[in-house]
Amino acid sequence: MTDGEFAPEPDEALLSRLALIDERPIESRAAAYRQLHDELRQQLEASDGDSARSA
Repeated sequence: MTDGEFAPEPDEALLSRLALIDERPIESRAAAYRQLHDELRQQLEASDGDSARSA
């Protein structure tokens, strides 16, 4: 990182959720990670759409 860059603060809710997923039996982790991935993708796509409309 350069002097002008900063590390974002970790999202405690996300870190907690990841920890809970990691505690699950291996058989159910993939589905939980897939669900989390889909939710995060939807949030990113929604924010991309908001940025495009305001530009």
